Amino acid sequence: LFVVIEMIMNYLLGAFKPACNISITFSDGKNRKQVPMKKENGQTDLVPLFQSQETLSGKVCIEPYQGKKVEHNGVKVELLGQIEICCPVSELLMAFVFSTEMYFDRGNFYDFTSLVRELDVRNYAPPPPINNSIKMEVGIEDCLHIEFEYNKSKYHLKDVILGKIYFLLVRIKMKNMDLEIRRRESTGAGANTHVETETLAKFELMDGTPVRGESIPVRLFLAPYDLTPTHRNINNKFSVKYYLNLVLVDEEDRRYFKQQEITLYRLKEDTSS
Repeated sequence: LFVVIEMIMNYLLGAFKPACNISITFSDGKNRKQVPMKKENGQTDLVPLFQSQETLSGKVCIEPYQGKKVEHNGVKVELLGQIEICCPVSELLMAFVFSTEMYFDRGNFYDFTSLVRELDVRNYAPPPPINNSIKMEVGIEDCLHIEFEYNKSKYHLKDVILGKIYFLLVRIKMKNMDLEIRRRESTGAGANTHVETETLAKFELMDGTPVRGESIPVRLFLAPYDLTPTHRNINNKFSVKYYLNLVLVDEEDRRYFKQQEITLYRLKEDTSS
């Protein structure tokens, strides 16, 4: 009985196996830059990096398995853009899958799907022509009045945030003051919108109570942190925004905070050296 069951299972498994192996190679695959891409299971794969306006060229190899016969009426090659909603790292905003599809029940044809609009795989941006500083005030009436200033509102991923915190009025005892970098990802639309906020960095600016007129410098390097460019309403489905969150904690552990959005972009790397 067990031998018969095993024979039936082997037959069924063989019947559902693919008849051929399909592989795709790019023309410049050996020389093209590879970048790490984190999968759902936490493992990392290296994938080829393409920028917008580049040409994808190569070949598709279809190899029937031994003893298998492949009959088809055409091969369709597609370039698919997928929004990786489940991935916590926004770098995978648009992961392109180059795939082939076998047609067994359609007429003879050759169809190639080309993209007619610019999409993000990994695009570089020049420094913005206008990059205003950020100046804001925050306080509690008759207790606390501070003014903070950041040198820019747009930063590249390896940039340095420079600024100052001015204490104009201090009538409460402070324990500490921190500066946080927060990332907010939103997916879906309407009632199905899902938002996740993550604190990526926490930098202590001050310990203890400042005096009136004191100025605290801010100098925060972005390079050590796993940041990605800002993305706004991609395909009406996906957004990634970054915020600087200034947090003050008094001696009774009450928290006061002020949040300010900043824009991050990827500056093209200098490969001349």
